[in-house]
Amino acid sequence: MAKNFKDLTEPEILALAITLEEEDGRIYGEFAQSVRETYPAAAQMLDEMQAEESGHRASLIELYRHRFGEHIPLIRRQDVKGFVTRPAVWLVRPVGPKAVRSAIESMEGETRRFYNLAMAKTTDASTRKLLGDLAEAEAKHSASAGTIEREQLTTGVRQGEDEAQRRAFVLRFVQPGLAGLMDGSVSTLAPVFAAAFATGKSKDAFLVGMAASIGAGISMAFAEALSDDGLLTGRGSPVIRGLVTGLMTTAGGIGHTLPYLIADFKTATSVAVVVVSVELAVISWIRHHYMDTPLVRATLQVVLGGVLVFITGILIGKS
Repeated sequence: MAKNFKDLTEPEILALAITLEEEDGRIYGEFAQSVRETYPAAAQMLDEMQAEESGHRASLIELYRHRFGEHIPLIRRQDVKGFVTRPAVWLVRPVGPKAVRSAIESMEGETRRFYNLAMAKTTDASTRKLLGDLAEAEAKHSASAGTIEREQLTTGVRQGEDEAQRRAFVLRFVQPGLAGLMDGSVSTLAPVFAAAFATGKSKDAFLVGMAASIGAGISMAFAEALSDDGLLTGRGSPVIRGLVTGLMTTAGGIGHTLPYLIADFKTATSVAVVVVSVELAVISWIRHHYMDTPLVRATLQVVLGGVLVFITGILIGKS
């Protein structure tokens, strides 16, 4: 079972910091290797950042030994609630400066928040100083990540874009909202259309759709709110994320349920199918615009899933 951050002891916090520094250093090394031929200047900067992470790890190990002895407990990011899984961007070839910058800013922001929170849990002056110094170093790495992209890309790529605010908006609102919208739009297709084709009555389809949408919204709201407290991930208040997810889940299901307020079954079903098409198109666009998913891939993934669920509902309803 993963532990809550607030329950970690000082030895566990330092051990986790050692693990994070080692992981970050190795990621920098992978990035450096992947861009060395095409972007040598960026590779050199990443090599320097990897060496700095190695120095951080050595300092943490020395402090740990001084305070707690030779045994360093095995504790990893997945052992603590609130840490997000880092996608292996470095395994995708080729890797460009923009992808490197985005990945580094995300991981360094998370690590910096960890150090700031860790300082509040320790009273030892030397430990607090080291953690504070490391938090400042992570901020410098984020700035260096921006330099990597600015030196390699045209200024037009980043013109008019406030990256910090955009990332916060995506983490706190777009991601939970998109998860809710996808779940509400896709998962309720089967019960709505199964009820519609089983009874041939608009009223029955409407009642089933409303029940499925509201029920899914409540379930998704609690699931998101309880997933993490937002302290380490920077995803903001769990209550707000839960509300966003729940409301978008409900909205996604109600969208193709409302047409069944039309008394004529065939007309209601035709309108509902059009609404479903619009919902899937909106989801695909959001994934493309905010999550950097290629539009064709996003469309195929969303539409394929939606069509399969839609067909499932019809087949069950007609059986």
